[in-house]
Amino acid sequence: MEGLSRTQRSLDRDQVQCFVEASFGADRRVVDCGRLEGGGFATVWQVALDDGRAVVLKVAPPPDAPLLRYEQGLCGAEARYFHLVATYAPQVPVPPLLYHGNDPDLGEWLVSGLLPGRSLWEWSASERHLDDAPARYDFGAAIAALHRVSGDRYGYDGGRASGVTWREAFAAMLDGLLADAVDWDVPLPTSPARIRELPERYASALDEVRRPALLHFDGWDGNLLAEPEPEPAEADADTAGTLRLRGIVDGERFLFGDPLMDLVSPVLYRRIEDDPDHPFLRGYRAAAPGPVVFDEAALRRLSLYRLHLYLLMTVEMPSRGITRENHPDRFERLADLLDQELTELGRTGSAQRSARNSSR
Repeated sequence: MEGLSRTQRSLDRDQVQCFVEASFGADRRVVDCGRLEGGGFATVWQVALDDGRAVVLKVAPPPDAPLLRYEQGLCGAEARYFHLVATYAPQVPVPPLLYHGNDPDLGEWLVSGLLPGRSLWEWSASERHLDDAPARYDFGAAIAALHRVSGDRYGYDGGRASGVTWREAFAAMLDGLLADAVDWDVPLPTSPARIRELPERYASALDEVRRPALLHFDGWDGNLLAEPEPEPAEADADTAGTLRLRGIVDGERFLFGDPLMDLVSPVLYRRIEDDPDHPFLRGYRAAAPGPVVFDEAALRRLSLYRLHLYLLMTVEMPSRGITRENHPDRFERLADLLDQELTELGRTGSAQRSARNSSR
């Protein structure tokens, strides 16, 4: 099927019917279905069932698909994420998990309820101009609620990169991406050694993280569903409406770690600390259990987390069918952003070393 990445499976209606029967029984029928666009990892279809339900079918990559190390078992990870949120943070609007299956013939899949709304990414591309600040505020408050949930270990679950400390887990996450870059022959804008040394160089900042909070991690606009808020009957037709958050999807990349890591993807390619009035940050601060302070240690960690995200987005390109040739702007932009974060971290590191030397 045109537009699929190397990790996505091609499905047709008959195959969707097979997944529905495996999930809900042979009597359940597909009334209508269609592929949902926007993602690049799993295969996602919207399905209307004959019992009136609208559901989402998400099918994992085929067993022989080459994946990044942290992507192993993501379908099962999302099922565990749904369970965690439903149990410990039910106020966070994630889809209800209806079924999680793994079959030798069908592979692994899950079915969830269909939440209302369109993604903020779609709203921004539409001709109708709506105020999305309230939806972003709602998202900040939801992420703050998610962060109240604690894990028993840092990093990913399921045998992937993790550690007994946040520094150890973060180092393992970077090491995994660097190993993936070698496997996929992805050129990096700097030497792997320069990246690999960062967790030790900024050990004191990373070691300030003492609780493994539940993180969504993937909070870009494509994963935030919103709908216009009902407007008063007397409202001017030319007045822009207001969007409110209705759902947060694609939680399979969840991990446990520093809450600051979730402050990176909502302002992709920018720095949240440069925009203290951002609606996401206002919503987060309003619902967070304590103050959000951008001191020097926090700023260093934010820089490290942006670097990690840009590295991940660079390394995943070949598995998504994205090359330096067919998307030169993406590669060059990520390379520039990586270099900016490395330069900033290097400047800070030099200043800290100078301060220590002058105090001796």
